[in-house]
Amino acid sequence: MKLKVYNTKTRQEETIQRPKEGKKLTLYTCGPTVYHYAHIGNLRTYVFEDLFRRLLEFFKLPVLHVMNLTDVDDKTIRGALENHLSLEAFTQIYKDHFFKDLKALNILPAHFYPCATSYIPKMIKMIEILLQKKLAYQGKGGSIYFRIQKIPSYGKLSHLKLEDLKVGASERMTSDEYEKEEACDFVLWKHYDPNRDGAIFWESPFGKGRPGWHIECSAMANELLGETLDIHMGGVDNIFPHHENEIAQSEGCSGKTFVKHWIHCEHLIVDGKKMSKSLNNFYTLRDLEQKGYRGREVRFLLLATHYRSKLNFNFKGLLSSRHALERIDDFVYRLSSGIKQDRGGEKVTPLIEKGRQDFQKGLQEDLNISIALAVLFDFIRLVHRKIDHHKIDLKGAQEVLSFLREMDTVLGVIFFDASSSQLEKLPQEIEKAFEEREKARKEKNWALADEKRKWIESKGYLIEDSPTSSRIKKKESFNKTFFSL
Repeated sequence: MKLKVYNTKTRQEETIQRPKEGKKLTLYTCGPTVYHYAHIGNLRTYVFEDLFRRLLEFFKLPVLHVMNLTDVDDKTIRGALENHLSLEAFTQIYKDHFFKDLKALNILPAHFYPCATSYIPKMIKMIEILLQKKLAYQGKGGSIYFRIQKIPSYGKLSHLKLEDLKVGASERMTSDEYEKEEACDFVLWKHYDPNRDGAIFWESPFGKGRPGWHIECSAMANELLGETLDIHMGGVDNIFPHHENEIAQSEGCSGKTFVKHWIHCEHLIVDGKKMSKSLNNFYTLRDLEQKGYRGREVRFLLLATHYRSKLNFNFKGLLSSRHALERIDDFVYRLSSGIKQDRGGEKVTPLIEKGRQDFQKGLQEDLNISIALAVLFDFIRLVHRKIDHHKIDLKGAQEVLSFLREMDTVLGVIFFDASSSQLEKLPQEIEKAFEEREKARKEKNWALADEKRKWIESKGYLIEDSPTSSRIKKKESFNKTFFSL
């Protein structure tokens, strides 16, 4: 089955080509600059990249995934100096937080997480090649710059014209730009400035300093994945100048195509406005967790809008995500605990096969997540109807659960174990009352059982009884919780 995805460079959907036997698709995704917590706009991109990575593997396309960590730039250095920490100690704080976010959002780990500071010798080597080819030069202040005008195809990713870029750069020129030959040239190596950099610098053939942001990704991608990558992903804000500059310096060094397929995820906005601290609409995952939301609720919201459409984040949407996940949870619970008959049900294979075909068809056409989720909830509705009419037996229920697991290898949002550590434990008094109510029911003490049920409901919980068991969950809870006997 072919997977077609929009290529930013060609502006059309293209098939992801299967790698040669024994090879893997090389995938590079831009990771965080570790100077602060990742915000939900960043997380939207990471969740989409995870959805795509999962889909590649779902379609049996082997992949080698690299996600970089930018641990040296103006922001990380400034943060380290302001907090009186080494660069390594300062960035490690936010690296740890980043990996906690990935775990909370059920994002598959990349195969490599290179840190920029570990690849500076490779960056220096690339800069030396660019200098030898006259594609780079040393400015009056000692920094090294890339000569954009030496690359006639510059702008082929962003579809911007070099002449317009030169004019725009000249209009916004600042005092420190005058050491360049052209205002739109970009920095490859920043000359050491003790007032700006403190004691943070590296030695190089062109003097003390540190790499520019753009050369970092080119060096890490080249070292780990080769001179030509199959797929490079990021947010639309990376297209220009970052990814455009990556192409220029990478292809300038190697003379080969840098990336075959560019994929970019659109912006996230909040209540129709750009996310900004000044507007008090800036959120990290920690902010949302403090408001009572869980990682998979956030994940569901971030993946439910097509990646090439802007995602309008709001708390109404988060609540809708919660309710959608509760529908799935209830369905899984019913399949696991609510099927009484052990044989005699209808065959569910035709229903599953149609669901599988429709699910795959939606996702293979530029990751149409709306179709995929519609297939999931339509499938749930149809199976519920069959259960209502006693047409699903235990074998059929297991087949349906197996199909849900198959879909979840892509979606990553379904819980199949009620005892999951991500589910909050019931308060002891509620759990005790629930157990006493179950004991009263077994003894046919209906008055006591009813009394316990009413007390539990007065505390904000609901009891659901099935032919084989009972379950308790919190009404409109921020954290979906249940305990079953």
